[in-house]
Amino acid sequence: MDLKIFFSPLEEELFTHIESSGSFYKNISANIDSMPNYRQAQIAIIGVCESRGSDSNNGTNKAPDTIRKKLYELKKGFGSYKIADLGNLRPGMDLGETLGRLKEVCRLLIERNILPVIIGGSHDLDFGQYQAYEDMDKLVSLLNVDAFLDMEDKAANLSQGHINKILIHEPNYLFNYSHLAYQSYLIDQNAIDILEKLYFEAYRVGHLRSNITEMEPIIRNADMLTFDITAIKSGDAPGNGNAQPFGLTGEEACQICWYAGLNEKLSSVGFYEYNPEFDDESQKTASVVATMIWYFIEGYYHRKNEQNFKTNDYTKFVVSMPSDPETLSFYKSKLSEKWWMEVPFPQGREQYSRNCIIPCSYSDYQLATQGELPERYINTHAKLI
Repeated sequence: MDLKIFFSPLEEELFTHIESSGSFYKNISANIDSMPNYRQAQIAIIGVCESRGSDSNNGTNKAPDTIRKKLYELKKGFGSYKIADLGNLRPGMDLGETLGRLKEVCRLLIERNILPVIIGGSHDLDFGQYQAYEDMDKLVSLLNVDAFLDMEDKAANLSQGHINKILIHEPNYLFNYSHLAYQSYLIDQNAIDILEKLYFEAYRVGHLRSNITEMEPIIRNADMLTFDITAIKSGDAPGNGNAQPFGLTGEEACQICWYAGLNEKLSSVGFYEYNPEFDDESQKTASVVATMIWYFIEGYYHRKNEQNFKTNDYTKFVVSMPSDPETLSFYKSKLSEKWWMEVPFPQGREQYSRNCIIPCSYSDYQLATQGELPERYINTHAKLI
């Protein structure tokens, strides 16, 4: 597939004023006169100028280039960058065609072990991001950061019902769904009940803020991340038609992105719902989103290749339990001191093998030593059987 037929090159006004050799822009390959050699890249930036799925925040189609202006001016971070900015995905005749194009581009990149960083666009574009995994013969875990749950069954705007669309999509290859930073007064309690019945996770913004480090194992378990700028409070990110007075701070959003970048399992990320028309004169929100992307990339280049639990890089702890199961096995990395917990999958269900050792925290291990099953174990075991 020739990707250049899907993309428009970038405008010169985004980078002509940047002279510093240490800038982000000077250390990546971008689609200016020709498509960069993305086959050698580790990360590919994709702009999606699409807003037809969100009448309540119309104007998000102008987000990608506004964010790029801020991102390009930042300084290069850690590591040897192999990053290609593919430009802006050409919108289709209708929204469905745009989603189909995003699906195909993301699928091709993920299959080549290139991580797509999507700069949207309305949040319903994450359906195209999700569909990229459809033919990969594996179950995926989705992490969504949003003030709203977006599970409306018959929503007037697609961006208000895109999560419901993912949950009921056939074929079903969704193993786990986790939601961070919802605000209780903005959501229907019935939606939370539905997620709990499916053994999925949803955490209020207050719960997240009380101990953000406990959210790290949840972030570390995701194959794909979608981040709605609505989750950030309007004081830090006014550039959104649905901006709320309360929510995450810009610093907390960056910490989530740092954790996500470190996650070696994560293979795609999307940032959605930024709207320049609602931003202030200094384009504060664009700066926040650009910094979030910078921290995600910084986390990516600090990955430690922690996937093989049979090596000497791990210490294994086996805890005796008072009832079934008789023992629980934990793994602690000697490199990062992160923890994982093993949840055996039933015989004959080998498709679950990549999901049977799950990220956890030291507090889960402590709970097991007291004879109690961690909630992570209970929820994962319920999905495996």
